[in-house]
Amino acid sequence: MMGEDGVAHETVEGSAPDGPGVAAASYVLYHAGGGTRVEGGVIDEGQACIFLNGVELATVMCSPIAIKDLALGFLRLEGFIETLSDVRQIVLSKGGLCVDIWLNREYTAPTRRILTSGCGGGLTFDDLSAARPPMASSLWVTPAQISEGMRQTNHAGELYQLVRGVHTACLSDGRRLVHVAQDIGRHNTIDRLCGMALQAGYDTRDHILFASGRISSEMLSKASRMGVPIVVSRTSPTSLSVRLAQAWNITVVGYCRGNQFRVYSGEDRIRPVA
Repeated sequence: MMGEDGVAHETVEGSAPDGPGVAAASYVLYHAGGGTRVEGGVIDEGQACIFLNGVELATVMCSPIAIKDLALGFLRLEGFIETLSDVRQIVLSKGGLCVDIWLNREYTAPTRRILTSGCGGGLTFDDLSAARPPMASSLWVTPAQISEGMRQTNHAGELYQLVRGVHTACLSDGRRLVHVAQDIGRHNTIDRLCGMALQAGYDTRDHILFASGRISSEMLSKASRMGVPIVVSRTSPTSLSVRLAQAWNITVVGYCRGNQFRVYSGEDRIRPVA
């Protein structure tokens, strides 16, 4: 049939991708023989509002799913809470896109906000210039564990398999993926991992963080606050993240694809099997 664009195309019948985090979308797939209209989907995007003690703290562009994980992880990694015992009450809005968290204590609202390089314009209250002690960890891994963990991470990205356009991050104990998070924002995935672990009472220290996206300074800072000594990405770190990793004694691995990867800092933690 003739479409509004003046190009003859047919409609492909079939089930479109569906589920949390996916929005229906109709598009025309062009090829040498013309265009084919496909009833498919795209990654869903929305705004999540995080209120702390009744005051709006942040509005986060994110995948509009599991907002409680995202909010708790964000508060933990930004230093507002340490454990769930700091939280008196959590209230989700009817639509699930606003979360109101009440602490067991008063808190001083931060006056300095930093717009990060994260997808969608990330936000952090963290002072990345502040000194931190080098991470003390005896964790070490083999090259095979690094490659296998990245392979598992690639397969764990179910939303990516459906509609693309989404980041995946995973927390691994070196053998299996303990927690898996997906979001349109790569920094959000780390917050989600932390929120999941916080609610499960799971200690994130001495684990490996696998990520599909770029490792920037705020990403490394979040890993540091989680006590994670090894960060692995399918793509590149930034110059600042490498400098911070060297100062904080964190192993950063980039461009992990197949059996090949680059180690930018902390190479002593990666040991070939004797």
